[in-house]
Amino acid sequence: MEALKRQRTAPPLGPLFAVAEEGAAFEHDTLDKVSVQFPLPLPEPFDYRAASSLGIEPGMHVIAPIGTRLVRGVVWRVEKDHPGAANLKAIEEVLPGSPLPSISRDFVDWSAKYLVRPAGDLLRMVARSPEALLPPPTHIVLAPTGETPPKVTEARARVLEEAAKEHVSAAELARRADVSSAVVKGLVDCGALTKLEISEDPPFPAPDLSMSGKALSAIQTAAADRVCAFVRDGGFHVSLLDGVTGSGKTEVYLEAAAEALKQAPDAQVLVLLPEIALTQSAMSRFEARFGVTPVEWHSAIPHKARRRAWREIAAGRARLIVGARSALFLPYPNLKLIVVDEEHDPSYKQEEGVIYQARDLAVARAKLGSCAVILASATPSLETLVNAQAGRYAHVELPSRHGTAELPDVELIDLKIDAPEKGRWISPKLIRACAEAMLRGEQSLFYMNRRGYAPLTLCRACGHRMQSPETDSWLVEHRYSGRLVCHLTGFSMPKPKACPECQTPDSFTSIGPGVERIEEEVREFFPAARIEIFSSDTTPDGDAVRALVKRMEDGEIDILIGTQIVAKGHNFPNLTFVGVVDADLGLKGGDLRAGERTFQLVSQVAGRAGRHEKAGRALIQTYAPQEPVMQALAAQDRDAFFAAEIAEREAAGMPPYGRLAAIIVSAPNEQLANDASKAMGEKAPVVDGLDLWGPAPAPLSVIRGMHRRRFLIRANRGVDVSAFLAAWAGRVKLHSAVRVQIDVDPYSFL
Repeated sequence: MEALKRQRTAPPLGPLFAVAEEGAAFEHDTLDKVSVQFPLPLPEPFDYRAASSLGIEPGMHVIAPIGTRLVRGVVWRVEKDHPGAANLKAIEEVLPGSPLPSISRDFVDWSAKYLVRPAGDLLRMVARSPEALLPPPTHIVLAPTGETPPKVTEARARVLEEAAKEHVSAAELARRADVSSAVVKGLVDCGALTKLEISEDPPFPAPDLSMSGKALSAIQTAAADRVCAFVRDGGFHVSLLDGVTGSGKTEVYLEAAAEALKQAPDAQVLVLLPEIALTQSAMSRFEARFGVTPVEWHSAIPHKARRRAWREIAAGRARLIVGARSALFLPYPNLKLIVVDEEHDPSYKQEEGVIYQARDLAVARAKLGSCAVILASATPSLETLVNAQAGRYAHVELPSRHGTAELPDVELIDLKIDAPEKGRWISPKLIRACAEAMLRGEQSLFYMNRRGYAPLTLCRACGHRMQSPETDSWLVEHRYSGRLVCHLTGFSMPKPKACPECQTPDSFTSIGPGVERIEEEVREFFPAARIEIFSSDTTPDGDAVRALVKRMEDGEIDILIGTQIVAKGHNFPNLTFVGVVDADLGLKGGDLRAGERTFQLVSQVAGRAGRHEKAGRALIQTYAPQEPVMQALAAQDRDAFFAAEIAEREAAGMPPYGRLAAIIVSAPNEQLANDASKAMGEKAPVVDGLDLWGPAPAPLSVIRGMHRRRFLIRANRGVDVSAFLAAWAGRVKLHSAVRVQIDVDPYSFL
């Protein structure tokens, strides 16, 4: 808070009003009761007093005392001329900045109730940049006045030439012109240069709505007309934009975005993308359509950009926003359209902190704010597809690729018949297909959804498995860095020279493949090829992603080896062959959505091939070619596969025909975890139409030293699961060391 005060560049609007100990007050003023919600895990707003004449309204940002601390919060309610307000603590001051819109406050309250979380936890996700409440900082730049200096030397001429190109600081201008600071100062003193005070956070340029998009096919035009009509009609509406890979879904929803922006000068559009990497690669397509780069919002943007984006969005001046799932919680005063691209993607599920599914909350946010939603995917989630089939969502289809491009041929490789050589992971068929693509001058992709070199490091002498400390998960070998890494907790250590259990030197062997091991094998077959790995380890930020994607697009890579990051929206014109090394990986375990996810992911990966004029081919390695999901992939029969999945879910009362929730009870030792989960189980309410299973040890029963026990709840659609969970949690008083985590609509069952 002190940091916030130090950065203030304009006087505060307070201190507002305080009743002195002696009882002094403004004789002719009344007092309001002001309820303030803080971005803290508190159950409800706290009440304060403020002078009515100050005109405090809901949404304003204030500083108020909690105990001995002064804390920033948001005014939730105001009761004018309240008789009991004099007995309350006073608001300390009001902060400048755009008030939080009423729709944002409603969204916080709704989400908190639905997710069974304190509203303050949700507010913390909204009020992400406190510095944005203050006027933007400024700095001084120099600009030419048009006056000719009394003496024009060669050095002065260079300075004036550089100053005419761009307004920069005196030091930067001297550097660019390669002169001393005295030369620049002399031009200021003689009036040839003038000082300008400019904002460090200028408004974003507005989208150019006079620009037109790419020429659309007849099918694309019909789809665009439908979604644009829904936007024009106004109000809440959800569309499923269901198009095969390469069908032009982006171009269609960009037309809807343009239509939404035309509705009002301050209309706003939010496009959610599942990965930061995809956010980076999509920017050029948005810029080509609207003439400006959209406002970005995700965890990787720098502090200054975050401050600027939040301020401009809250003020309604930022109109086109592209971001990851957290962008949904920004304070949009006039949101007209939300697009959830690749809506099926599991990355929309936030698994830590406040646990939520961004796709579902996007629909809720749109309903609260009476705006349109477009859910776009080539492989929709079953929840979305069932809603479209039932008529709750409009179903807008793009059944074919744009132009002359065709879907790739897909073939299964039965690894029981066409097995790789001993010690290898890639079958001869995969290698031959890659070689054929290279001979044609085309690019190939090998897909392996596992980072690092090997998922398990095992001692040959004693069988010891290298495991993450205080966690059940194995350490993954990363051969490039020479380290063993836990992808769950981030723990990392150098690979030991000897086994820590039996002390045998050089006894470790690597079990199973990751992308690094696949790359090693591919290099043996194609030593002259230009090969790169595309994963979060090799592309840790947006710049690295952009650089790799550009190299691939420019033909500087022959073979790309990647994790699931390659499946998400990338468009490589010369990529014609895709080899899926292990399609069975996602089917392991008891995940309800295992088949659905495998179909979605492998379909998306295969869909990277042949997106332009050249024909594409995909080969899928599997030990279970008879599985329905593998048969559906080979036949490219999405509808039959999803129909079978939907029938199974309906028979079992599972989502989307039922509701799921999970509760994880964690404690620092096993006994306390058992006792706490048993006590909690005994307090569970009995509700018709609801099944409760557990407690049982979670599949990963220890994470970061916390022992975990899990309850799983299945309920019929008519049961209010959130109310059940809230009532249950309210009945239980557990040890202070015990943590209870509630997950409404779980996607991960770790």
